[in-house]
Amino acid sequence: MLSADFVIATAVGYVGLLFVLAYFGDRRARVNTRSFLHSPAVYTLSISVYCTSWTFYGAVGNAARSGLEFLTIYLGPTLVFVGWWFLLRRLVRISHNQRITSVADLLSSRFGKSNRLAVLITCIAVIGIAPYIALQLKAVTSSIQAVAGSSEFGRGSLKGIDDVGLAFGVAAAMALFTILFGTRHVDAKEQHHGVVAAIAFEAVVKLTALVAVGVFVVFVGGGFENIFARAAEAGVTVDATNTFDSRWLTTLALSVAAIVCLPRQFQVTVVENSDENHLRVASWAFPAYMLLMSLFILPIALFGMTTMPAGSNPDMFALTLPMAFGQDALALFAFIGGFSSATSMIILESIALSIMVSNHIVMPLILRFSPVGNGDGQGVTSLLLVARRFSIVLILSLGFFYFFFTRDSDALAPIGLISFTAIAQFFPAVIAALFWRDASLKAATAAIAAGFVFWVWCSFLPSFESVSPQVAMLLDRGPWGISWLRPEAMFGLNGIDPLAHAAFWSLLVNIVTLTLGSLLTSQSALERIQASVFVDVFRRGQSARGNFVRGSATANDLFFVAERVLGERRAAALFETEARDSGVEPDMLEPSPQFIGRLERELAGSIGAASAHVMLSKVVSGSEVSLEEMMQMADETQQVIEYSQQLEKTSAELRSTARQLEDANAQLRELDSQKDEFLSQVSHEVRTPMTSIRSFSEILLDSDDIDVGQRQHFVSTIHQESLRLTKLLDEILDLSALERGERTWDNVPIDAEAALDRALAVCEALLRQRGMKVELGDRAQPTMVEGDADRLCQVFINLISNAVKYNDSDKPVIRIASSVKAGNYVAEIADNGPGIAKRERKLIFEKFWRGPGGVADQGGAGLGLAISRQIVARMNGSLDLVPGPLPGACFRIRLAVMK
Repeated sequence: MLSADFVIATAVGYVGLLFVLAYFGDRRARVNTRSFLHSPAVYTLSISVYCTSWTFYGAVGNAARSGLEFLTIYLGPTLVFVGWWFLLRRLVRISHNQRITSVADLLSSRFGKSNRLAVLITCIAVIGIAPYIALQLKAVTSSIQAVAGSSEFGRGSLKGIDDVGLAFGVAAAMALFTILFGTRHVDAKEQHHGVVAAIAFEAVVKLTALVAVGVFVVFVGGGFENIFARAAEAGVTVDATNTFDSRWLTTLALSVAAIVCLPRQFQVTVVENSDENHLRVASWAFPAYMLLMSLFILPIALFGMTTMPAGSNPDMFALTLPMAFGQDALALFAFIGGFSSATSMIILESIALSIMVSNHIVMPLILRFSPVGNGDGQGVTSLLLVARRFSIVLILSLGFFYFFFTRDSDALAPIGLISFTAIAQFFPAVIAALFWRDASLKAATAAIAAGFVFWVWCSFLPSFESVSPQVAMLLDRGPWGISWLRPEAMFGLNGIDPLAHAAFWSLLVNIVTLTLGSLLTSQSALERIQASVFVDVFRRGQSARGNFVRGSATANDLFFVAERVLGERRAAALFETEARDSGVEPDMLEPSPQFIGRLERELAGSIGAASAHVMLSKVVSGSEVSLEEMMQMADETQQVIEYSQQLEKTSAELRSTARQLEDANAQLRELDSQKDEFLSQVSHEVRTPMTSIRSFSEILLDSDDIDVGQRQHFVSTIHQESLRLTKLLDEILDLSALERGERTWDNVPIDAEAALDRALAVCEALLRQRGMKVELGDRAQPTMVEGDADRLCQVFINLISNAVKYNDSDKPVIRIASSVKAGNYVAEIADNGPGIAKRERKLIFEKFWRGPGGVADQGGAGLGLAISRQIVARMNGSLDLVPGPLPGACFRIRLAVMK
């Protein structure tokens, strides 16, 4: 039988083990930056701090009370990590570039480095997390009480100590451990490798413990199937009646926001991230971890409800089931697992919140009441560490007081969801910060404040109902009897789950205020700069530019500030590196704006972006220049940047226009050249018949002794040349009109097959005259296309006459076929003539091309194919030379069939 003394001694020994792990882990991580502690596995395990005692104990209790609802707490983070490319990657990249230390620092930096916003977020986080810490204290005390039982032996030295005293002791121990290892130094990036190593170890312990309990339950229960069957026989079933209702959707949405905005999750996921690529592993490994954690939840819950006595607390099934079967060792292991879940959350949450408190509340007070230029030279580091230690005590005290007032609550899960709803108020502003360039500081501040007010009224206040009659009356009647202001029925919205009600009103007010406020308010210069840095983080690359211009500060002034915050060694290393890169001695270093920006980011890693900016503003600008004047300079700088960008954009447009003009000019020169060539060709073609006509007419005029036969021959020649000249001019005019679009053209429905038959009829005499054999292949049915029937017939006639004219075969053959393929009418005209050489195929549709070498003139001017292609193109079709069934040429006409 386990006793409380033995269990507590084991817990103390376990904390001692964590102490050793954290100590050596911290030393090893600092000496070797490529050690296992910087691996994606440790990074992923540290993220599992999301699985607290709420998961270890509360998920079983939640499954026993509400069925599958516990799964929503895992589904939300799974969605975020599976889709890490869209949100987490951007978040980590920005935080690395800006040396972000917390979610308050993130929003403060984005919205003009406003310390007021950071203070607001810090206060909300501290208040909102108090129930969550109380949940952990309640889980630890409940587990110790469950082990100790009511026997005198079991309670041991706890005799006479109630839950409150035990919780106080646990809180004090947690505060001591967190102070010892969470505030040993002010790190440049607020990374705590030793603590992360301990958290990763605890992740393994709690997973192994819960899986061990699950395997034990499945073993003694006779397998999964027997457990479910036995539960069904006992009338114990999983409640699935409210699946996918408003509460499901609410917890799913809250868990999405929580995995991003919870201070400890932001700390391990973003701040402690040493390599952006670790997110790739975490994107599948972390959901897999949660899957293993949830694998045995239902069997444990069902087995507990069927075997444990009536009235047993289902939140403690993971611990009490092994005890009920006499497995004290397993019960002790389960206790350590639950203890790990609680301690990891408390330690890391306290560290994250203490950083927020010291950076955004204490540090600004130091800057206000202790000018940077004065002091004893000891720096502010020690003061910050003291502030963080007091913050840890304050945070755990708030958690303890919340536990004190709500310790009579029956379940763990509702307490955790109160904190989730509070932290979710940051999520709309985070999304706007990352993706919405126009989101403004005023809107974000008002939105978070309004959402917080609704959270206090609708969620936080009702949690005190059981301990305060006044609160109970308020919930029942509303303030001053105004029923529509009742915390759980705001504006008359009755009948929905209290959690869904609180989340709906607080987030609705938050989002509406943020949206309308951003549309109605304007941004300051620094806000615009930071908005550009955040939204365009991937376009700008790894490093963001600083916002400072060079002022009156010297390197000594800046070194003095850096020394006080970073310490002498780190400050000296930073300045020596800058001097070496600049090629000067350290005492000759002139601080550039880029270096001041880099120094600001280094300081931001220790004291937050807003404090670092204010501190350097005072130093850089000198006592003569105020912060407002510095902002004005930043505004002017931004205007210059925007003007420069506008000039760059205009220059790019002018370059594009110049390129278009050059292309157009080149096209004009080409057209002009073609025109000259065309006129030369026309002149040549016209000159030939004109010369013949003039020569024969002069002979007839000057020679009186020409006999009648010769005279008749010369007159006939003149007549043929006149007809040839007329035809040539008609074709030239026709082609020119087609190319310029001057010829009236109306495509109407026509029968393409009828046009082909008419062309064959017209050419019948020519075919017969040349002894041409006509082979008719497959023919299409009457097919309607859009075109001009006479023009299409002209094209067919031209192709058929060409096949006749250029065919020198002893047995000339022409083959004509038509078909409908893929919605197109296709007609092919092939012959067994000499064909067209491969090198000539690209030229046959050129104007005045008349055969190989230009010597195959058969009486035409070489315009027939060019005109035919223009005609077919006007009918939205095509005319091509294709491989045919006969040795000669084959032309294919393709026209779209009307639907």
